[in-house]
Amino acid sequence: MTCRELGGACDMEFTTTTFEEMVAQSKAHGTEMFIQKDADHLAAMEKMQLLMQSPTELQKWFGEKRKAFEALPNLEQ
Repeated sequence: MTCRELGGACDMEFTTTTFEEMVAQSKAHGTEMFIQKDADHLAAMEKMQLLMQSPTELQKWFGEKRKAFEALPNLEQ
């Protein structure tokens, strides 16, 4: 999946075997973009902060992203 597919601002690809690893890679990328003060990523982070104010909506969002991840073809086969 890409940063943009996860609500981010670019086409950086995260390639992992588990959803949890992808979340970790996405967080690390977000941290790097925050340090660089990338305007597009900062705007995307603001949207995520609003989403985080509603635990129900956040859980729904994570569930949708997990389903999308699990629907991807397994490239290791």
